[in-house]
Amino acid sequence: MQSLQKQDIKTVAIDRKLPYTPKPYNRQDPNAWDVLFCDRSIPVDLVAKSYMIRDLQSWTRSYLLIPIKIIANVLLALIMTVKRLLPFQFRAYTLMHKSAAFFLNNFVSPEACYLIVRHICIGSNIINFLIDNGPDLQIEKSQLYPRRVSDLADNAFLEHDLILYNFVWDYNQAMRANPNWLKEVKVRGVNYNSIQPVEVEIDFKKRRWLRILDLESAIELFKVFYSLCLTSDEFARAVLSLQLDENFGIYVSEIIGSSDWNHVIINRHPLAPNSPFKAARDLFLHGIISEYLYRYLELQKEMNCV
Repeated sequence: MQSLQKQDIKTVAIDRKLPYTPKPYNRQDPNAWDVLFCDRSIPVDLVAKSYMIRDLQSWTRSYLLIPIKIIANVLLALIMTVKRLLPFQFRAYTLMHKSAAFFLNNFVSPEACYLIVRHICIGSNIINFLIDNGPDLQIEKSQLYPRRVSDLADNAFLEHDLILYNFVWDYNQAMRANPNWLKEVKVRGVNYNSIQPVEVEIDFKKRRWLRILDLESAIELFKVFYSLCLTSDEFARAVLSLQLDENFGIYVSEIIGSSDWNHVIINRHPLAPNSPFKAARDLFLHGIISEYLYRYLELQKEMNCV
């Protein structure tokens, strides 16, 4: 991990053009966010980290997140109870996704929107990396690459979940069919072609006065609508998917031959499902963990392609 830290500093040193620039350091009054931004103990893309830090400094996170959590969990409890009692289940995928795009475009900060769109893209790249280096090169790859918030309206969140679960199923079926696959990967070498820069188009200049919500507050609110528009089983499946970070960490470690970065995985143990009331926090952590993993793979690519 130490060699990766050095490589990260060399390849993406702090630049004034980054969206976040630390202030002059005051030893008597350190700025916690500036210190975290400059810290390189866990490599992460500096542009994404810039938007993370800006998002974490949002006033809505400081003042609205706690009351939003309380309101969201009360509504979630009500919806889940009613849906369990109803003799039928209903779903509204189109309404859910179009509402999500409208919500993000009009009420959520550009920083949070950037991180959401980017997350889906790096998720596709990670899955495609595993397929390129897995037991069956014919497994269907992810083609889900939104570039702007409006692209999410086309069932992006549902497709993201389906791609995830279908990949895990196909990947494990292929491992059973080809028990020597890992030896074959070692012989042919690791393929990093799917680890590519992610293109996201978010307008940071045009700031509407209602586009204020930070990422975690937005997730807390939208989880309520998500639970309303999915069946009870679909919502439970979406919540459980957040604990598959551990599985993906193991998949990557097997291919790379190193588990150096796995200590950063917090979402673990899918056989012990978390409460849906923790879903927003788990999703927030899932986004950060995905960023850590993707930067790790980028650095591995740089080291192996020199």
